Amino acid sequence: MRILVIDPGVATTGWAIVDFDKEIKVVDFGVITTSKENTQQIRLSEIYKDLSEIINKFKPTLAGIELLIFNNNAKTAMNVGEARGVVLLLLSQMSIETFQFTPPQIKRSIAGSGRADKRQVQENVKRMCNLSTLPKPDDAADAIAIAICCNDCYKISRMSNNINKK
Repeated sequence: MRILVIDPGVATTGWAIVDFDKEIKVVDFGVITTSKENTQQIRLSEIYKDLSEIINKFKPTLAGIELLIFNNNAKTAMNVGEARGVVLLLLSQMSIETFQFTPPQIKRSIAGSGRADKRQVQENVKRMCNLSTLPKPDDAADAIAIAICCNDCYKISRMSNNINKK
């Protein structure tokens, strides 16, 4: 199964394509960057266009995206929320089943604790994916962590559906 994962943002949107068969294979990852010199509308359009190209190139069967938790900066939350909306719209238009996760859910899936620090999550991603170095930038590493969480959640939901059918 091929999973597209997105760590949304306006300045940078991390993404990864990860295959799950017998082992985890990171196919590609990166970030979509937009210039703060552009309007929010143009930046969101760039995210939509670039992510569309990634989807068309890699043809994922499933997607995972991080849910955002903001406590302080309402303006940042609004801007990132708009980027998430663009991503969710595109995934819906492409008929890609999408799972959403909070940061503690992702950390628990990768490190066994919802309070794990960023470095611990990154080291576990590196180990679980047999990578020689930590993925850079951090947004790309976060996206790979979301992929692992998404795969786990998808398997559990499939098992649950099979049990409920019996």
